[in-house]
Parts: sequence; C-alpha cells; structure tokens
Amino acid sequence: MKVLIIAGARPNFMKIAPLIKAVEQHNAGNPSRQMDWRLVHTGQHYDAKMSDIFFGELGIPAPHINLNVGSGSQATQTASIMTAFEPVCLNERPDWIIVVGDVNSTVACAMVAAKLGVKVAHLEAGLRSYDRTMPEEINRVLTDAVADLLLTPSEDANDNLRREGVPEEKIKLVGNIMIDTLVANLSRARERNTSQTLGVKNDSFAYVTLHRPSNVDQKETLGAIMAELIGLSHQIDVVFPMHPRTRKMVSELQIPMSNGTRLHIVEPIGYHDSLFLAERARFVLTDSGGLQEETTFLRTPCLTLRPNTERPVTITLGSNRLTSLGSLRADIEQALVSPERRGGVPPFWDGHTAERVVRELLAS
Repeated sequence: MKVLIIAGARPNFMKIAPLIKAVEQHNAGNPSRQMDWRLVHTGQHYDAKMSDIFFGELGIPAPHINLNVGSGSQATQTASIMTAFEPVCLNERPDWIIVVGDVNSTVACAMVAAKLGVKVAHLEAGLRSYDRTMPEEINRVLTDAVADLLLTPSEDANDNLRREGVPEEKIKLVGNIMIDTLVANLSRARERNTSQTLGVKNDSFAYVTLHRPSNVDQKETLGAIMAELIGLSHQIDVVFPMHPRTRKMVSELQIPMSNGTRLHIVEPIGYHDSLFLAERARFVLTDSGGLQEETTFLRTPCLTLRPNTERPVTITLGSNRLTSLGSLRADIEQALVSPERRGGVPPFWDGHTAERVVRELLAS
C-alpha cells in the first residue's frame, strides 16, 4: 500500500507526527505487508516560527516532497496547492492520500486526488460548526464529500456525517489524533518550565491565542479584545504569543498593546511551550480548535472567543465554554473563580488513535 500523508499548516503537524510513528511501527512488525509512505508538505505555513520548529520538536522527518506554495488569498493558495499537487499524484501514483484537519491544504489535495481516482482518507472528519462564514467549515464539508474513508474523533462527528447521507461503512470512529501527540509530549513539555522563562507564576496566569479574522481583522473588535486583556493583566499575568497575522493587524490598525501592565506579548512559541502553558494556566482564552481539545484533555478551563465550535464535545464533556465580546468580562471573572480543573475526557481520546487509523487503512 502506497500512501501520501499531507501536511501544510501548524495544526496539521501535531496530527501527522503520531500517524507517521504508527505507520513505521506497523512496518517494523509486518515485513510482508508494508505501508510505503511519503510525507508531502504543501508549504502553506512556511515561516520557521509556524512550521520548522514543530517539525523539530515533534520528531517529524524532513518531507519527501515540499510544494512551497507560500501565502495568498483563500482562492490563490488553494489553487496553487492543487496545481502543485496534481503532478505529485500523477508521479507517485499512491493508493491513498491522508489529509488531516480543515486547512486549505486539506481540501485542495483531497479534490485533486478524488478527480484522479486516488482514494482519500480524511482524519478528523465530520466536525461541523455550521457556520459557512468560516473558510475552515467549507474545507471540512468539501473534503468529507469526496473522501472514501472518514476517520472521526468523536461520536457527534459520526452523527453529522450520517445526517449528510454518508454511508455508514465509510465512517470510522478512531478518536482524537491530537491527544496522541499530547500524551507523547507531555513529560517533555513539563520539563520546559516556560512560566519561569516568561517571569510568571504557575496557575496564576492566563494563556491567550487569537488569530481568526473575525477577531483580529476589525479595529473595533481587536481594540476591544486588547482592552480586555490589558484590564485582565491588572489582576493576573497574561501570556499572549502573538500570531503573525494578529501582530500585523495590531500594527496596521494602531491598536494599543500595553500600558505597563503584566501583559506579556511574545513571539509564536513551539508546541512544548504551548502545552506547558495550556496545562499550567489559570485559564485559556483562544479561538483555536486545537487548544479547545488540549485543554479538554488537561481539564484546564478554556474560553473560546467564537460564536460556535466544531468541537461541541469539548463543551458537553470537557472544560470549554464559548464566549463573546459582550460576555467576555463576565466569563473571565467566572473563570478566575472556577475550579482549577473541570470537565472530563471524551472516549477514545487516549493516545492510541494513530494505531486505529493504520488498522482502518489496512482494512479498507
């Protein structure tokens, strides 16, 4: 079986690391039934702070193929990936491609493969926010529509696919691949002592990540968020590794970032540092899907600054709560007095998802 594993952006890297490890473990124990795999990096995230550091920390081997597409608008980037990936598919002639998550690389490579008759496995299938204003939602729906194997993280994802008419035999509940990476890296993350490096006390800081256009592209919205963070920093330390997009908008929109308070705005950080902060924060404020999942496993209170989430299980079972600009102050105050650990861990979020993915591929 020949397989191309596709990655393009920072959220993908945490998902492919355990998958590659599981494939190699299978090959080591099954000399008569090998999986011939290639890693294709589309280059959607090309900045060293957003890409290379994760390859190094997670032990991901150098890509066999790098498409180097770089940045661009939604249409330009998606088209560039499709144009660059088509000859790779024609040359490699894989039996399967595996796409993960919901970034432009996911949908672009899935559509190319489907049109060439190459089978598509979508890892993290079935997630829905039901908000078509999110580019990621379009990517999820289109990818699932052309996929031959839909590998889901939770039962609610299975239900979403059934409602959309996906045949039952295509849907396989395998669990959350992100948790495989978390479990494998937690001990190393705890050794980082990131809080000391940043000059904050464990369990006495808020960890913030924000990058979605709905939060950072409008002056009124971004200004209100920054004002809330400055106000919060009078109560506790606030650690805010700023995404390049957010930093760019803060500069262009001339948003005040600090007034001598305990607001620690730093450069993007690596996975281990992020994991350390997610576990030791008093609470997390984010618009990231991955952090919603990680904080659920760690049982760290999480406020998600979005009107919806494609990961509702993090709310129904986990430690996550949706918030908005209008309720943010009250929700922060509640988070500051809530239990330091809350919620539970969903089924199959156990560190063994990658092994189940390999089994499903071999059985298909």
